[in-house]
Amino acid sequence: MSRSHYSLNQDQGFTIRGTAKLLNVASAKYGGDWHSVPHTHNHLELFYIVGGKGQFLIQDQLYPVNSNNLVVINPNVTHTEVSLNAQPLEYIVLGIEGIELATSENSNGQFSILDHFESVEVSGCLRNILREMEQKNTGYEDVCQAYMEILIIRLMRSTALAVPAEPQMISGNRQCAAVKRYIDLHFKEALTLEQLAENAHMNKYYLSHAFKREYGTSPINYMITKRLEESKYLLAETDLSMSQIAQLLGFSSLSYFSQVFRRTQAATPMEYRQNAKNL
Repeated sequence: MSRSHYSLNQDQGFTIRGTAKLLNVASAKYGGDWHSVPHTHNHLELFYIVGGKGQFLIQDQLYPVNSNNLVVINPNVTHTEVSLNAQPLEYIVLGIEGIELATSENSNGQFSILDHFESVEVSGCLRNILREMEQKNTGYEDVCQAYMEILIIRLMRSTALAVPAEPQMISGNRQCAAVKRYIDLHFKEALTLEQLAENAHMNKYYLSHAFKREYGTSPINYMITKRLEESKYLLAETDLSMSQIAQLLGFSSLSYFSQVFRRTQAATPMEYRQNAKNL
């Protein structure tokens, strides 16, 4: 009789189990040019480009992506996806908590884009996770978690991705990251510092100080910046009136919107629109 026996060396394995937790999975296919506001998450996002072409806007820099690209966005990194009209972007994305992934080539550790990444094993794991989430059979959460752990290990085996021993990405204060994420989703609403502090279960003065330490600006100024960025898009790409834009973005009045816009952009909203239309 021939018999083989192998023992597992628990000290040498990848530190995935008990650390990384699958939060969500989604698939998306966009039918042409579309606009999305840059945002952050307090967890890692892993995108697999199934088809089409587009761009990722990461920390104010555009990066092209194509079919079979793998994009890793580490926690608290500002980003958004841009689809191209000719070949709409299609992807599967996982949200994973408790882990960061980086390559030695990417010194800042904030994101990684792997070109021409084709792996039946990896794409199979992603599709299995998506199918389990859709069908929701008994124990599907555990099955999805197991597939995610297998996926991460296969990626680390076949690419330069690794879990940094000392993460280079500064995760920062989790409460501040949650507040930033909340503002990203609700900046058009009439938010106050008191509301943000209450949602985060923080003292408002501590929140203001900690947020500025993490991001270089106060929560309210960050919200206003988000509104102004959105207003520039609406001024350039729509025919909405100044009053409509001010109301839509949560400014208390048209005069306040105009005042803030002119102070930061060195032009009135109308002047900005005219210049944008003439480009």
